[in-house]
Amino acid sequence: MQLDTRFLEFRAGHWHYNRRVPSRYADIDERQRIRVSLKTTSIDTAKQRRDAMFEADNLYWAALSGIDGEAGTIQAEQAKRFVAERRYRAAGKKAMARGFLYTPADDLAEAAALHELVERIRLVDTHDMGRKTALEKHEAEALLGGVSPPPVTISEAFDIYCEKIACDELIGKSDAQKKSWIKTKKRGVQYLINLIGDKPLLAITRQDAQQYHGWWRERLVEKRGRKTLRANTANRDLGNVRKLFAEYCKFIGEEDRANPFRNLSFRDKLKGDVPPFEDAWVRSHILKPGALNGLNEQAAHIVYALIETGCRPGEIANLEEEDIILDHDVPHIRIRPKRNREIKSTASIREIPLVGVSLAALKRFPKGFDRYRDKPDLLSATLMKAFKVRKLFPTPAHKIYSFRHSFEKRMLEAGIDRDLRMTLMGHTNARPAYGDGGSLSYRREELLKIVHPLPQGIA
Repeated sequence: MQLDTRFLEFRAGHWHYNRRVPSRYADIDERQRIRVSLKTTSIDTAKQRRDAMFEADNLYWAALSGIDGEAGTIQAEQAKRFVAERRYRAAGKKAMARGFLYTPADDLAEAAALHELVERIRLVDTHDMGRKTALEKHEAEALLGGVSPPPVTISEAFDIYCEKIACDELIGKSDAQKKSWIKTKKRGVQYLINLIGDKPLLAITRQDAQQYHGWWRERLVEKRGRKTLRANTANRDLGNVRKLFAEYCKFIGEEDRANPFRNLSFRDKLKGDVPPFEDAWVRSHILKPGALNGLNEQAAHIVYALIETGCRPGEIANLEEEDIILDHDVPHIRIRPKRNREIKSTASIREIPLVGVSLAALKRFPKGFDRYRDKPDLLSATLMKAFKVRKLFPTPAHKIYSFRHSFEKRMLEAGIDRDLRMTLMGHTNARPAYGDGGSLSYRREELLKIVHPLPQGIA
C-alpha cells in the first residue's frame, strides 16, 4: 500500500510517522495524535515503515473495537479469534515498522543477538509500564514478542497436516492419488467441523469427541428410507480425526496431551469378504459373446485383462506401454511404481504372464488404457454401472474386485504353490525370499492350469 507522503513528517534529519487518531476510535485510544520516529533518512524506507504502521494501527483498532467492514456480525468464538488474529498481525506490522521482525518472546530470548535485544528494550522504555496507554503496551508486546499467535483451527491443522506433517505420504503419488488421499482424510474432518464448528483443534473436548461418535452411531442405525452405513466407514473417519489430533500434537511438541478421540470406535458386525466369481458364472455370463456390448472398448478390455491376471483394477488401468511386454517368449505385464505414481506395497511389484482372454485384451491395447489411466473413480463407476445394468453380478455382495478373489481361488484349487500364488497376487510373504519366484515360463505353465476357454469373438 502506497500513500505518497501522507502521515510522514521530516524532523531533525529523520522521517516520522504522524497520524491523527480517527474520532470513532477516540474511546479506545486516548491519544489525539500518533508520532513515532521511523529511524530512517530514506524516503523509500520511510514509506515502507509508514505503510506497516498504518496497517498495524488499523488492525489494532479493529481488534479492540470488534469492527470490521467486511466481517459483519460474528459469533462469540469467531469474535475471539478475529481479535487474536488482528492483534497478532498488528504486532508483526508494528515490529516491522520499527525495523525488526516480530519474534515470540521465547525465541527472542534464545536467538536474538544481545545488541538487538537491548535496542528493542530501549525503544519500549519499560519505565512505569502500569501507566502506559493500551497502544503503548501493544507496541511493547510487538517489540518484545508478547502477542501469542491465534489458536490453530481444525481446518488449519488439517492443512498443516497435509502440507508439513504427512507430506512424505504424498511423495510418489500421482495427482489423482493425492486427490483421493486428501479427499478420504478430509471427509471425516469436514463432518466434525459441520458438527462442532471450526474451533481451535486443541480446544476439542472429550464431550465434542463423544458427540461426533454419537453422530456416527445414529447413521449406523437402520432407518426406513435411508441407506445404512457400515461401521468401517465410521471407524475410518474417527481414525482420521484421531490421527490428525495426535500428529498435530506431536508436531508442536505436546505428545502427552490426551487425545479426545481415544478408544472411540464401532465393531463391524456386518464385515464380510468380497465373494469370488464362480468359473461357471464367468464363462456363461461375463465371457459370453455380446455380454459387454455397449460398454466402451477400453473398459471392456480392462475387464478381460483382470480375469487371468488377478490384478487390482487400478494396476491394469495404469499400465503404460513399457509395462506391456508382448514381444517376448512369454508375453507378460510388469506392475511397478512410477516416478509420479505409487503402488500399494513393495510386494505388489511383480511380473505376470499373459494367458487366455487377458493376453487377447493386451494385444488389442498394447499401449495401455489411457482413457482410465490415473482415473480410478471413473473406472470404478463405469464398470459398476455396466455390471449392474447387465446383471453380471450374481449377488449384491459381488464387486469388480471379485475377479481378483476368483483368480486366487482358482490357483488354490488347482494346487498352485502357495509362494507363487502370493507372488502373482502381490501379497506380502513373511517367509524369507529365495530365488526369483520362478521363471516366466514356469509361471505361465502354472497359470495355463486355470485359464478360461477363450470364446470366439471375445477381445
